[in-house]
Amino acid sequence: MRTANIVTEQLTAAGRAIEHDSFAIIDAETGPHAYSADQWPLVRRMIHANADFEFNGLTTFHPRAMQAGLARILAGGTPVVADVEMICVGLSRPRLEHFGITTHQFISDPDVIDAARREDTTRAVQAMRKAHRLGLLDGAIVGIGNAPTALIEVVRLIREEGARPALVVGMPVGFVSAAESKDLLMTVDDVPWVAIRGRKGGSTLVVAAIHALLGQAEEHQRNGR
Repeated sequence: MRTANIVTEQLTAAGRAIEHDSFAIIDAETGPHAYSADQWPLVRRMIHANADFEFNGLTTFHPRAMQAGLARILAGGTPVVADVEMICVGLSRPRLEHFGITTHQFISDPDVIDAARREDTTRAVQAMRKAHRLGLLDGAIVGIGNAPTALIEVVRLIREEGARPALVVGMPVGFVSAAESKDLLMTVDDVPWVAIRGRKGGSTLVVAAIHALLGQAEEHQRNGR
């Protein structure tokens, strides 16, 4: 019998059964795929979040992405820096607390809004700059699901200012610069990332991806690895 996760899964037997049955349906309908054993649970959870099988194929991984994300969560005390509050709210508080993870977003801070107006940039750009000034990007899991300009700025901070996130989950959705921002992220070699090619994405998918990493981290703890 499969042992339930005590933190990262549904808290009731009925909820767990529905989730497990959903994953089984996704596995059956997907069939063979090109993802590794550690990558597939993340892709599957994203499919589960949106009932969209196109993420099987659209989702792309830096070679060290899963290893880096898992290691950083297991280390404890990891900051998650998001482009919008929706990601912070969507992440399960018990799951975060289990690993000592803190969440941060600055999109509506008055100083961020003032800087965006003064410099004629977006709030998302200034929010990432603020996170970098505060020292939050280094060693962080950065989750971007809404603002392409935030992702473009993170890449600039990596290349020009030496920011070193542990993992960038880059999945902004939209029609203006969304696909281009993810294409740019996928040219980064020295910082691991997970991205979705094309226009699709969204904060829901970032949350699903991070929850998948949390689930893998708890499984490692449970198995004593």
